[in-house]
Amino acid sequence: MQVLKFGGTSVANAENINKVVEIVRGSIKKDKTVVVVSALGGITDLLLGSAALAAEGNEAYKERLATIEQRHLEAVKRLIPVDRQSQMLSLVKTACNEIEDICNGIFLLGELTARSKDRIGSYGEWISSQIISAKFKADGIDNCWKDARELIITNSAFSAAEVDFVATRERIKQFFGTNSSTLYIIPGFIASDKKGTTTTLGRGGSDYTAAILASALDASVLEIWTDVSGMMTADPRLTTNARIIPHISYQEAMELSHFGAKVIYPPTIQPVMTQNIPVWIKNTFAPGDEGTLIESVATKNGNIVRGISSINNISLISLEGSGMIGIPGFSKRLFEALSNEKINVILITQSSSEHSICVGIDSAMAEKAKLAVDSAFANEIALQKVEPLQNETGLSIVALVGENMKSHPGISGRMFSALGKNGINIRAIAQGSSEKNISAVIATRDVRKGINVLHEEFFETTYKQVNLFIVGTGNVGTKLMGQLNQQFSYLQDKMKLQVRVVGLSNSRNMLVGEEGIDLSSWKEKLNTALPADLDRLVDEIITRNLRNSVFVDITANENVAAVYDRLLRKSISVVACNKVAASSAYTNYRKLKDLANEFNCQYLFETNVGAGLPVIATLNDLTRSGDRVQRILAVLSGTLNFVFNNYDGTRPFAEVVKQAQDEGYTEPDPRLDLSGKDVMRKIMILAREAGEMIEMDDIDNKSFMPESCMQGDVANFYKEMAKEEAHFQKLYDEAAAKGTKLKFVASYDNGKASVGLRHINPSHDLYHLYGKDNVVLFYTDRYKEQPLVVKGAGAGAEVTASGVFADIIRASNK
Repeated sequence: MQVLKFGGTSVANAENINKVVEIVRGSIKKDKTVVVVSALGGITDLLLGSAALAAEGNEAYKERLATIEQRHLEAVKRLIPVDRQSQMLSLVKTACNEIEDICNGIFLLGELTARSKDRIGSYGEWISSQIISAKFKADGIDNCWKDARELIITNSAFSAAEVDFVATRERIKQFFGTNSSTLYIIPGFIASDKKGTTTTLGRGGSDYTAAILASALDASVLEIWTDVSGMMTADPRLTTNARIIPHISYQEAMELSHFGAKVIYPPTIQPVMTQNIPVWIKNTFAPGDEGTLIESVATKNGNIVRGISSINNISLISLEGSGMIGIPGFSKRLFEALSNEKINVILITQSSSEHSICVGIDSAMAEKAKLAVDSAFANEIALQKVEPLQNETGLSIVALVGENMKSHPGISGRMFSALGKNGINIRAIAQGSSEKNISAVIATRDVRKGINVLHEEFFETTYKQVNLFIVGTGNVGTKLMGQLNQQFSYLQDKMKLQVRVVGLSNSRNMLVGEEGIDLSSWKEKLNTALPADLDRLVDEIITRNLRNSVFVDITANENVAAVYDRLLRKSISVVACNKVAASSAYTNYRKLKDLANEFNCQYLFETNVGAGLPVIATLNDLTRSGDRVQRILAVLSGTLNFVFNNYDGTRPFAEVVKQAQDEGYTEPDPRLDLSGKDVMRKIMILAREAGEMIEMDDIDNKSFMPESCMQGDVANFYKEMAKEEAHFQKLYDEAAAKGTKLKFVASYDNGKASVGLRHINPSHDLYHLYGKDNVVLFYTDRYKEQPLVVKGAGAGAEVTASGVFADIIRASNK
């Protein structure tokens, strides 16, 4: 004997029922078969919803009843030949009239009891099984229909009845022992108490019906046919990379189903486990798929963790107080108070100090729990030995499940580390001594991210997904997009990183695409996207809560820099080409650095100093390894170096500056470069990274620019430079007369910083610096006489974009 159960989606309509018939047609060739069916998809909800509306005095229940009747009549008409429909149409009509009579009574009384709910809810499976039985007969497949209420006996706990297995087993054996049909059709979900009153086995109870029958009949196999091809490593609605679990043990399946895996009803496993009956989870719509086999010992697949699951709508209730310490009986009284109110405990954790007990329950029962527990401990609360029960809502449980976790050190550490690195706070932890399950309570808003993070950690050995939100699509931004597109396959194949751009914004438009933005056509998509709104974009980033998120700022905008703290507080790393934040007041700089540390993310700004040069990275390596910076000497402006390398008095100074701007070497406002202010910001950032508390006002700027050039707008800037050509010519001539070159040099020496134009002789390390190159000389305790030198191109969109790219990779590998 084999038992096959078909769920609501499998029998949702005539088309699907035809698929069921074909599956069963093949099965009965192998062995005698019991088919257990659910109600047509959605019917149980419609039935219970109709009853609830009737109890509220809302006559809209009649419309729902009409829908229920119409769906069943349509199924009959599409499944059964016209000349054989009359009996089944009459049966449907009669049943629907009974449903309406019951709802009318509920409407008049204004009351819906658990017993009435069971009676109403039972009709879905009862009618569907009759229609399916008739369909088999119409197709020439003889079968025996049997009402499950005559086989499965329960107590009178309506809506969640407990099975009397002794009486049930006896009835099942008696019925099947006196019948010799090849095929039996039985409605799932429904049962009856000893008085014959209809009861139900709980939502999802059709699985349970099938398991009870399989156990009593000692069936060779139980097949659960649903709309997915087996149990999965995680909920596919939460992670697109979820995969089928081919083999799983009874205990693992029970753990996963208890913790939210909807493929199988939690109590289903127990009856078949005691008989060692294998369970197949199969897909009605892809019957050729292998599915999942549940058995006593599952085949190992190389994964320590078998699956990840979650339960939402959890409340954490906590009983705390110094009066609990060392006093026996507090836990007993707490659980008795909850048990007396029929409140199920999902998770338990207690501190070793005995100062508190924390329990996870269904949020719907939280108020009831508080009243019960506060009443039970009223005396202790009055004496201030115990605090009133605390209730925290908006929580969920995520759980790792797998028998192979036992005796494997580090699984919990990997779980908590992965969650922590993505800013997911763990409110409570529970793990049984069997080590089959590790559960953590987290905020419901973090469930999607948490499931994806854990799935990536334990199942996706291929790559780590990184989600970029990029603000700024000018020269550097455009180059970065090209580099990301070019290197996508390399990063995925060689570095196991899948770097996706999921958000883009410039000053005009913004675009967010959670599945990733096509970098071959991003300009067109961005041009037709929503109007730019920085606050809305930040809200989107935080709300979407994607794992491994990185915010990339390629602007010079103060408003964009002002949102860093909001993002860092959500464990979203920030990569800043924008110098505003790192060169702002020291307190703000320090705050951002501390936030990154506190919330386990990264705040990186390598390109603030040397475009693509690893200047800050080198400095950090020195200090982290215990070296101390004594002095820094640097040419930090690719713009000024380009200008003074190309100005020889043969053409106007203003013309050379304009060339630098046209070639993309200057800031958007070139006065920032020429005034020395940009270099001041860079040496200040380096001094801060070396450990100095320094502000812009602490830096001595020996500017070479006439004051008139710095007034008005950019156009006026160029006009005034042309007027002051003699001044610039004189600067050049003085340097040339001494056989030196002009270099705008930044220095930091034992706490003091300055910037200014200097004459550099041929023997100096800064002399041979050409084009737009930058150079930084670090004099440290270890590099006293011969400095550590970082030298290379210090300006240009391509190299700056590569520096931003490098920071993105650093942030991705956090």
